[in-house]
Amino acid sequence: MTRVLVLNGPNLGRLGSREPDVYGDQDLSALRVLLTGIAADGVEIDLRQTDDEGELIHWLHEAVDAQNDVILNPAAFTHYSYGLRDAAALVTKAGQKLVEVHISNPHAREEFRHRSVVSGIATGVIAGFGFDSYTLALRAIGAAA
Repeated sequence: MTRVLVLNGPNLGRLGSREPDVYGDQDLSALRVLLTGIAADGVEIDLRQTDDEGELIHWLHEAVDAQNDVILNPAAFTHYSYGLRDAAALVTKAGQKLVEVHISNPHAREEFRHRSVVSGIATGVIAGFGFDSYTLALRAIGAAA
């Protein structure tokens, strides 16, 4: 069984109720159902969310050790967390794929959201397509049916 870690950063546990005009009205449970439904045979979707930067970094270390590909929505950590960036770089340097995703398009929002410290080391970046950002990422890493 191949495992894909789908890691979500701060405040994404509030999807469905947090700014539905920006993030939509579906929650992480709906995202899990969506991704599981399109995952290729033999692919396990391991979807997680945390508001804790250290826990997110630990999960990236886990991905390196287990050789799992990662779909990462770093949320607010996108713009300033060098610790997260360094942990994400370990994933790609280990030969695993790491796709940075965003539900909204950060470049169409406030200026402080225009910078990502993660994008430069990610395998790819997909943003602005709602939950389809995640499905496109799953396809990009070759784990979708």
